Amino acid sequence: MSTKILPESDTRPDLSHGDGGHERFAHYVQKDKIMESAVSGTPVIALCGKVWVPNRDPKKYPVCPECKEIYESMSGDDDE
Repeated sequence: MSTKILPESDTRPDLSHGDGGHERFAHYVQKDKIMESAVSGTPVIALCGKVWVPNRDPKKYPVCPECKEIYESMSGDDDE
């Protein structure tokens, strides 16, 4: 019988697209796409890549950290 030492694993929740982690956040989407989705029921694509048909109040959820990071990098703060 032999034993193996395994590397320490990260116990934080995985927020990848596949495990539903993105369901716990509000996401950034183009305003015109949100309106189009509300009228037609077509899915929207968030900055982080999540695709879904919005049906919840985003004010009840924290902002997706990935969307926020992407949005802030797009803001173009070139004051230096």
